[in-house]
Amino acid sequence: MSVRVRRIYEPPEPDDGLRVLVDRLWPRGLAKDAAHVDEWPKGLTPSNELRTWYHAGGSYEEFRSRYEAELDAPGAAELLDGLRTAAREGSVTLLTASKAPVQSHATVLAELIKG
Repeated sequence: MSVRVRRIYEPPEPDDGLRVLVDRLWPRGLAKDAAHVDEWPKGLTPSNELRTWYHAGGSYEEFRSRYEAELDAPGAAELLDGLRTAAREGSVTLLTASKAPVQSHATVLAELIKG
């Protein structure tokens, strides 16, 4: 199983496999055709309230806990299962505009996909 997190501003690589944008908002200054995004499941992104809370100075640990609770909702859980299936079949690259992908929702998703 190959799941990785990359910044969407980095050029696509041949081993990216399925390229999934996991941000709620489209990245600034990036043309859609240049991004080479295969899927954009907005139902997997943190809620606006949670995103705003985290960017206002919330702790990563609490953000992670709240985000995992949001992912337990039926719609999000179904989308997450779809990415798990895709990861079992080939490479999946989660794309984010976050300047710190290691402490972002994309890393939480990657860990949950890997199990």
